Amino acid sequence: MQVQNHVNVETGIIPPQLNHGGHEMFDVHEVLAGAINTLNLYTMLSQHVQDQELQAILQRQKQFITDEYNLTLECFKTGQNPSKHTERYTMTQGNDFTYGMKPSSPMKPMQTAAEINDQTISLSMLNALKQGAVVKTTAALETTNPVVRRVLADSLPNCIEMAYEISIYQNKNGYYQVPQLAQQDMQQMANGYAPAPIQPAMTGSIPNNRLQ
Repeated sequence: MQVQNHVNVETGIIPPQLNHGGHEMFDVHEVLAGAINTLNLYTMLSQHVQDQELQAILQRQKQFITDEYNLTLECFKTGQNPSKHTERYTMTQGNDFTYGMKPSSPMKPMQTAAEINDQTISLSMLNALKQGAVVKTTAALETTNPVVRRVLADSLPNCIEMAYEISIYQNKNGYYQVPQLAQQDMQQMANGYAPAPIQPAMTGSIPNNRLQ
């Protein structure tokens, strides 16, 4: 993506490294600070993980978040394309969920650090990833620099994928139970919508894939 200089009506030509609006500066600041907090959290939690599968997920996600943070920081500081393309996070496990609720002990705050376990660790990871997705969405919608906007937008599916990976791990280990509605209710809700009719294209209209 070729980035050109923009113009400020008060000061004139703006170099690429300053091609950022006010809202963008604050929101991307939140994204970068949030990424650091997530990486710090992963580092602190890693020494308490008991399950090797969770440890592998944590380390794999930590490396990916680190690379993504560096790319975001690079294009934010330069206003231009980063030194490498954004990548796509891919889970290494299946996506089967077990539905239904079993009796379990009520959750409550920990009283000491000795109570830290894989359940609390995976929940902390999940919450950090969900918060990151919200912050990045807000920032992408407020970003004027085209490269920074693209990098932020590309990172959103990765947040979703990593959070999904953690939720699958939690579900498999009984940490995250998924209730379901009655089948009759689900079918009624799913059947409550019908496809929208497609209108024939107007003469002289521009196909969707050519809209600018």
